Amino acid sequence: MTRLIRLLMVGMLLFFAAARPAMAQDILRDSETELLFSQISKPLIEAAGLDPKSVRVVLLRDSEINAFVAQGQVVYIHSGLLTAADNVGQLQGVIAHELGHVAGGHSIRVYEGVGKASAISILSLVLGAAAIAAGAGDAAMGIMALGQQVATNSFLSFSRAQESSADLAGASYLSKAGVSGRGSLEFFKKLQNQEYRLAIYAKDSYDRTHPLSQERIDALTQIYQKDPAWNRKPDPALEARFERVKAKLVGYVTPQQAVNVYPESDQSVPAHYARAYAYHLGAYPDKANAEADALLATAPDDPFFLELKGQILLEGGHPKEAIAPLRRAVAGAPDMPMIAVMLGHALIASEDDKNFQEAKQVLKTAVNRDNDNPFAWYQLGIVYDREGDEPRAALATAERNNLQGNNKLALTSARMAMAGLRAGTPDYLRAQDIAMVSENELKKDKKYREPKQ
Repeated sequence: MTRLIRLLMVGMLLFFAAARPAMAQDILRDSETELLFSQISKPLIEAAGLDPKSVRVVLLRDSEINAFVAQGQVVYIHSGLLTAADNVGQLQGVIAHELGHVAGGHSIRVYEGVGKASAISILSLVLGAAAIAAGAGDAAMGIMALGQQVATNSFLSFSRAQESSADLAGASYLSKAGVSGRGSLEFFKKLQNQEYRLAIYAKDSYDRTHPLSQERIDALTQIYQKDPAWNRKPDPALEARFERVKAKLVGYVTPQQAVNVYPESDQSVPAHYARAYAYHLGAYPDKANAEADALLATAPDDPFFLELKGQILLEGGHPKEAIAPLRRAVAGAPDMPMIAVMLGHALIASEDDKNFQEAKQVLKTAVNRDNDNPFAWYQLGIVYDREGDEPRAALATAERNNLQGNNKLALTSARMAMAGLRAGTPDYLRAQDIAMVSENELKKDKKYREPKQ
């Protein structure tokens, strides 16, 4: 019976651990995609009373049709959800719902539900143990089984309440932003069809973390239909941008399927986009270049088409040829640091010493605008190393390892940087910060031992 109690406790802990969303590791970063996310989410973020500078929408490589929030003001969108969405309104409906979780502090408050359910479960274990001590083994098993069921139902009820709250909050954000709720309802219907196909549809949501799609549709339909924005059409420019982003994502994550979804008979901009990425990843450089050229023929100065052309040339082993389109892309989109990083990469890969000063300036500007890009720091470190500036090369390496969670290498590199930098300078203070953070993280790891001096 003692073993049974232990097994039940382990089961309970595993259940509540699984109730929290797992953080996917593969973050997909793309300038055009992030610009779209920013534009379609900003009015919703403001409607939620949040600061657009503090809230991010991040794309994860995951085929599941899902979105979630973890701790902090970050909305995670799975690539499977974006490719499943039919229009920008559906994506905005999902983002509005997730912002309801952010504004409601649900990622923090979930521990309230866990705590309540845990208390019920622990109480049942204590009562069961008492019954065992009294010699009532069968009664003990019944008490513990019932307690686990009550605890589970308590948490599921708490989770459904949070989801319903986020639905209503999201509806209010869409209304304040003047966005029709049609897309939101369309996406719930899409989820409902998936429930039917997967044979997971139930008559009620009693044993589920989310309300049934039909329950959500019923609750929201009247709210949306009464809203003044119900018949408002989506912005054609945003819709076109959405179609572009979706197509390039399909070409990137499922290149083999992309040529079927977007056959060569389709000469639209999204189709050229999808096939360009599919052919590039499939090692068909001539076809990839032809698709990129077709895009540039429609808009020669589009910075994202120029970025694609440069990427195909650079990654195809032609860095010198990639420099010109990437320079034009940076000039056309000066606020897009990831494009600048690609230009810096091409300049370095050209192996022409004349290009290194430009690469240095481009990369320094890029990391000042977006210092969360490990590859940018890697490229900047190469420039400093070529110049013989070992302290700043070490600092760039420390920055990269710090972002990648390699605390041991970050600490070593930061200390190397501090040894060669003048104390009190901004670079020295930054190296010092990285060293302190890395050392504190390493001290949490019992396996780490400070090297003897």
